[in-house]
Amino acid sequence: MALLHARNRPKDNLILRGARVLDPSERVDAILDVRIDDGTISELGSRLDPNAHRVIDGAGLVLAPAFVDPHVHLRTPGREDEETIASGTQAAAVGGYCAILAMPNTEPVVDSSAVLGSLIERARAEAEVPVGFLAAITKGQEGAELSEMAELADSGAAGFSDDGRPVEAPGLMRRALQYGAVTGRPLALHCEEPTLSRSGQMHEGTVSAELGFAGYPSVAESVMVERDLSLAAFERRPLHVLHLSARESVAALRTAQAAGVAATAEVTPHHLFLTDESVRSLDSNLKMNPPLRSAEDRASLVDALRDGTIQAIATDHAPHARHEKEVPFEAAPFGVTGLETAFSALYTQLVEPGILPLETLLTRMSAGPTAIYGLPAPRIAVGETANLVLLDVGASWQVEEEGFRSRSANSWLLGERLTAKVRATVAAGSVVHEA
Repeated sequence: MALLHARNRPKDNLILRGARVLDPSERVDAILDVRIDDGTISELGSRLDPNAHRVIDGAGLVLAPAFVDPHVHLRTPGREDEETIASGTQAAAVGGYCAILAMPNTEPVVDSSAVLGSLIERARAEAEVPVGFLAAITKGQEGAELSEMAELADSGAAGFSDDGRPVEAPGLMRRALQYGAVTGRPLALHCEEPTLSRSGQMHEGTVSAELGFAGYPSVAESVMVERDLSLAAFERRPLHVLHLSARESVAALRTAQAAGVAATAEVTPHHLFLTDESVRSLDSNLKMNPPLRSAEDRASLVDALRDGTIQAIATDHAPHARHEKEVPFEAAPFGVTGLETAFSALYTQLVEPGILPLETLLTRMSAGPTAIYGLPAPRIAVGETANLVLLDVGASWQVEEEGFRSRSANSWLLGERLTAKVRATVAAGSVVHEA
């Protein structure tokens, strides 16, 4: 069964002319033309004959495999005022994504085949780029009873998660891992010990003490990461850890992987870019779960991303209505948007200063996420469906609310100037964005 769904679009015939074609997985790094026939890459070479195909000039630009975001909140069903499948996938296209995976903490929760089926139908009618849907691990995400995981997998669930909430009971988590063996779909875990994080507004540390905010300590994450890794080791089952933020969590993950546990993890742009010092601005767009942590935590995340301990970057795109965020910091909900700014933010913060090679960033935004969920990786190779992003790494631009395709503008980057811009996105063989 297909796990990704989008509306039918005509497949394009294109020549992408003279870009630096950069695909680390294919070991391609050269100035080339790329020919696309009916949505499929048919030829790579120099001065290819267009044969009436439309030509997109890529001179001075980078052509790479398009991105895949494994962690997006589309707010559908229930909060379409914040995001819809149409608006969220349009935002993804602008950000260079050829596919995204949506989390199940909607209203109602995606915990039945009926809800999942309706989402798949809507995606086939509205989605600009292919989208897959995770289903809940527990009914209602209440942590009391497992969902019908086998039935949901048969209905097209791309994986299972109670994101937004942890699976608190160890016995229930163990059973979920056991059922995961039956479904063959990954479990993506929000690791948080709620008796430790309760009422926390930001990272517990010097800044929270000075601002007078209740702290959310890093151990609230790492203790649950350690528990879930131990259960996965015992059951000999894989698991995926969502939005890592703490260096203790990174250490636990690295130790588990060295011991042979099939554990993967993701990290967000905001945790790679910012620290809790930023919260001194009291901007509610800097409030997220898990919270921004210390400079030492951030450095540990960057190191783990570089060496592959963390193999994926995920935006955790979490749109909120304006009135929900335009309140005092402590009253605001957790969550920020990120689909339209992720690559530019990471290029500006990590690649341009020489902290991370561009090739590593591209891999963590494309091949890394697809491997976690068993999806085909975007590749620039003859015979592959065209899933491509054209990047202007020399561009400079300012993040403004007016340019967003998302229905929500709770971006932590509003007003910031970034380097690198997505100039075009090809998803599933069709051009879905040009700028």
